[in-house]
Amino acid sequence: MKEKALHIIEALKQAYPDPMCALQYKKDYELMISVRLAAQCTDARVNQITPALFARFPSVEAFAEADVAEVEELVKSCGFYRHKARDIVLACRMLLEKFDGKVPQTMEELLTIPGVGRKTANLLLGDLFSVPGSVVCDTHCIRISNLLGLAKGKEPEKVEHQLRAILPPEESSDFCHRIVLHGRAVCVARRPQCQNCTLAPWCDHFHLDAKSEN
Repeated sequence: MKEKALHIIEALKQAYPDPMCALQYKKDYELMISVRLAAQCTDARVNQITPALFARFPSVEAFAEADVAEVEELVKSCGFYRHKARDIVLACRMLLEKFDGKVPQTMEELLTIPGVGRKTANLLLGDLFSVPGSVVCDTHCIRISNLLGLAKGKEPEKVEHQLRAILPPEESSDFCHRIVLHGRAVCVARRPQCQNCTLAPWCDHFHLDAKSEN
């Protein structure tokens, strides 16, 4: 399984050489906020909203002192805006109160912040601090890992642990970003382009489909 994962990683590297996070940010805490806004919302929509949001509240202190209702208005088109606005303000307050205004660098500390779950924590650890073994289990990662046969099940934490066991730690974060890009470009939910997929040679789903047709 580890050897299979290495083949998939190499194929993804060739297809997607620049595995950057699609969310746009300049400061560490801005990525934390953007990831919270991206829950059940597209990255493109979040990127449309955050310039005005970050201009209105240009620091952690400004967010911590913000009127939640005003934040709600600025993030309304992201969906679930009341919960997201509340979490953003509370999270920034906690950054000031417990972490000197900085995004912490451990999973344990990140999980104490309002609105931060394992997926967000892993993304922050990988993108901000290059922590090896950071596996971001979003819907693309879970779905495609199951199709490839790298993992089984739909529970994010279980898939995360399965992937941690087979992915080289130094490749984990970029692997997850590349899987997202692949899920948007080729392995699209409900209409995967299997015949054009660079991962087809190592994909359980592709080989099962081929057998069923024969």
